[in-house]
Amino acid sequence: MRRDYTLYLFAALGSFLIIYIALPLLIIFLKQTADIGMLIKTLHDPLVIKSLRNSLLTATATALISLLFGVPLGYVLARKEFHGKSIVQAVVDVPIVIPHSVVGIMLLVTFSSAILDSYTGIIAAMLFVSAPFTINAARDGFLAVDERLEHVARTLGASRLRAFSSIALPIAFPSIASGAIMTWARAISEVGAILIVAYYPKTAQILVMEYFNNYGLRASRPISVILVLMSLTLFIALRWLVGRAKNA
Repeated sequence: MRRDYTLYLFAALGSFLIIYIALPLLIIFLKQTADIGMLIKTLHDPLVIKSLRNSLLTATATALISLLFGVPLGYVLARKEFHGKSIVQAVVDVPIVIPHSVVGIMLLVTFSSAILDSYTGIIAAMLFVSAPFTINAARDGFLAVDERLEHVARTLGASRLRAFSSIALPIAFPSIASGAIMTWARAISEVGAILIVAYYPKTAQILVMEYFNNYGLRASRPISVILVLMSLTLFIALRWLVGRAKNA
């Protein structure tokens, strides 16, 4: 039998992107390790600690809001055919393609002083750009659930809500959880819209830019390392938990 090298070729091609992503991460960690004093100094900076806390709290709030409203919408998109469904789906997806500085302008035009320089503004900006990940993941998760299982539950006397909560939701949970993780990750990485809507209270994403502009690369690098390390740790931990739930 002739040996097929297709997978080896694909692996070699795909390795370019793995190396391209991993190399900057490795380099910034190595360079910061050689300048550990600056990292320790940064960790004692009250403004840095407060900005990191702001980023974590607002990104987590964004993910929870996305779950509250996005999971029901994902279920409707998976289970119901209706006029204008393609338009609704387009509206869900459009934040992914709009430049994020434009998102900030749109939010300011729409909500004005109600969101300017506030935690509400930060969450509003994060929610706009990250909600599609929760909605689409929930929709795909529910699409993978055999609708006949819910029909059987309903013929046995369960309400639609009971069938949803006891059958569809548990089966779709890994997909929904993955979407929530991506929503959180996208929220904590947002800069452009937040820069316009809510420069204050300061988040870590904005502080990195401020330190770079005012003090240069050496001052901004430790905050970047802390933010990357914090995000990676949480991201890997959540992925591990989702993996365990999926295999349980």
